Amino acid sequence: MTRIIAGLARSLTLVVPDAGTRPTSDRVRESLFGALESADLLHEAVVLDLYAGSGALALEAISRGAVQAELVEKSPRAAGVAERNTRTVARAVPDARIRVHRASADAFLRTTSVTFDLVFIDPPYDISDADIAATLALLPPHLSPGAAVIVERSSRSPEPILPAGVTIERSKTYGDTTLWWAFAG
Repeated sequence: MTRIIAGLARSLTLVVPDAGTRPTSDRVRESLFGALESADLLHEAVVLDLYAGSGALALEAISRGAVQAELVEKSPRAAGVAERNTRTVARAVPDARIRVHRASADAFLRTTSVTFDLVFIDPPYDISDADIAATLALLPPHLSPGAAVIVERSSRSPEPILPAGVTIERSKTYGDTTLWWAFAG
């Protein structure tokens, strides 16, 4: 069971897709969001959650003070789950703007005009490093100055290849998961 950890929607239960996704563990989410709050990266942020799955990352950000979240999920079943979770969280945070897009990450980035302050890239582990690099290459025009980009991958994966103007500042490993923290210059 996945829950919103803190904020206005704290303790709300989120549905997770029954197959094809790998939800971020509560322990990793708790650590990640504690660090994001400490760095003041959530207050009034515009958030992008690529490979959203259940939407737990973006919805946790909304619960903790982000004002807008765009959840991108290609799988129709997972996008349906994200839409259901969005409705649940929207009742607790009615002023937030939350949308679910049934599209691939790359297709969304090629068509959106939104600028983001915080981006979560948490693809299933079976997506290749080259595909992740191609998606990351599409990000820079959509990043506000100083935007944070959090990439979650298997701890066996190499450091992500980032485009010019986006640099990795740190990484943290939690068992078989590594979070890479990058920032737009």
